[in-house]
Amino acid sequence: MTLCDKCSKKSKFRLNYGPMNFCSEHFNSFFEQRFKKTIRKYNLLKKKDVVVLGVSGGKDSMTALHLLNKFFSKEQTIKALMIDEGIPNYRDKALKLAKKEVKKLGIEFKEISFKERLGKTMIDVMKKTGRKKLVGSTCAFCGPFRRKLLNEGTIELHGTKMATGHNLDDEIQSITMNFFDNDLKRMSGLGPITQGTKQLIQRIKPLYLSPEKEIIAFAELNEINYFKEHCCPFSWQAKRNEFRGMLNQMENKFPGTFYSILSAFENMNPLLKDKFKEENYCQKCGSSSSGKICAACMKLKKLS
Repeated sequence: MTLCDKCSKKSKFRLNYGPMNFCSEHFNSFFEQRFKKTIRKYNLLKKKDVVVLGVSGGKDSMTALHLLNKFFSKEQTIKALMIDEGIPNYRDKALKLAKKEVKKLGIEFKEISFKERLGKTMIDVMKKTGRKKLVGSTCAFCGPFRRKLLNEGTIELHGTKMATGHNLDDEIQSITMNFFDNDLKRMSGLGPITQGTKQLIQRIKPLYLSPEKEIIAFAELNEINYFKEHCCPFSWQAKRNEFRGMLNQMENKFPGTFYSILSAFENMNPLLKDKFKEENYCQKCGSSSSGKICAACMKLKKLS
């Protein structure tokens, strides 16, 4: 019988990259301490920050909401922002759950829809893109649209920081995808916190060091209510799926691979940020952009 590294109880959680073995109590403590350490290590929050968390109803954002409210609601103001992409029987159900939990915690929230702001839902996008991908995959449109509306909503909620539920797996996938695409400029914008500009609210990722599997375990252990019926019906198109499978295979075979990739990225990211520090604004909507036209506006033009 394997015992917890911290006490004499039976181990229920084994983290192979340590390796570490924990009982439920000490896994819980380990996870929470790492969350707080991430905030401190990367200086993600300051006193009196107004933190607007993008809440989708999924495991990551609901766990981030739970922990931000538990540990940081005294010195910071925590608010929630929900984006409705207009995907029936998926996002509507997830947001219904999210609203219930946010109200239970007494947290102010705002909901913004693709239809209201962009004139199109993701169903409209799917009809335009289709399986032939004439103008790109459906997922390629959703990301830029969500980022644009999350930034706008955070400004409207008077937020000083925009938080997302991106976890360690998400970050490693993004780093690897950008490396394979030779998109160093986009890679320079990754990391636990962005610099922020006049038009782009500073973004933070409090779950930056937390693996996806451990987030699921923590959410279940603490009975955090999150939407788990099924994934987005368009996710089959995502290029990220291929990288997720490849990277998970590497992590399973060579535990610690994720943290090694992250360490390498953090060592070179200061050089990338220095190389791509020029600040641009979209000529159509005025938002911060890596070029003359932001990704969201370019995607909208493709759909017109």
